[in-house]
Amino acid sequence: MKFYKTLLLFACLSFFINCKNGIEKPLLKKQKINHQLHSVLKNIDSIVIDGIGNEKTWNNSSWLPINQLWLGKPIDSSDFSGRYKLSWSDDALYVLAEIKDDILMDNIKNPLERWWDDDCVEIFIDEDNSGGNHQFNHNAFAYHIGLNGDVVDLDSINSPRLFNNHIVSKKTMTKKDTYVWEFKISIYPDTYSFDGDQTALKLKSKKKIGFAIAYCDNDRSKFRENFIGSVLVKGDNKNQGWINADIFGTILLKNK
Repeated sequence: MKFYKTLLLFACLSFFINCKNGIEKPLLKKQKINHQLHSVLKNIDSIVIDGIGNEKTWNNSSWLPINQLWLGKPIDSSDFSGRYKLSWSDDALYVLAEIKDDILMDNIKNPLERWWDDDCVEIFIDEDNSGGNHQFNHNAFAYHIGLNGDVVDLDSINSPRLFNNHIVSKKTMTKKDTYVWEFKISIYPDTYSFDGDQTALKLKSKKKIGFAIAYCDNDRSKFRENFIGSVLVKGDNKNQGWINADIFGTILLKNK
């Protein structure tokens, strides 16, 4: 009798462990993130990258704010304010940004040196919205677009590289201190390599992409004074986007 009780106890214990494991295994899989989800409608007309933003697509799109202080001291609207719109086509993601900045700095002539300390727009792209570390890989991109249109990010060996073929941009001045930036962004998978295939992806409805946009603001200093982003980042360390794609927002592509 004692033997059968022991056997029964062992069977029950095994069943409990197997059931427990069966419940927990799916949690071990890499989960998609849907932080600050926004739907993005497909273009209704052809967008010309001229920094004007007068297409029907933009007229029918809603503005979203760039208002989260990631670095620096609080600033008022006379120093900086920003907002942006999004759209997409089969070939690219489109961004229209309106930036109010009373002073533009472009002192560092080499685009691969301290590119973040001059005024620039930074666009974060995580093609499959998977999140995670991308500091020394292309799991995601942190594109810095300078005032002259140069596009800089780190490569897989921690060296700055130009990614000018990833983003076409144009900046125009609409007022004394207000600028319109227009971007056409080709989207690449995390298998991207300088030495391998560099074919951009075709975009489809219902695709989710990790996305954020930010502005590096420097008025008269040697170093960047403020960093203002589009996504709320919790905690004290808000300057994580260049390393951690988990903080990106999520955009959902839709036909209509």
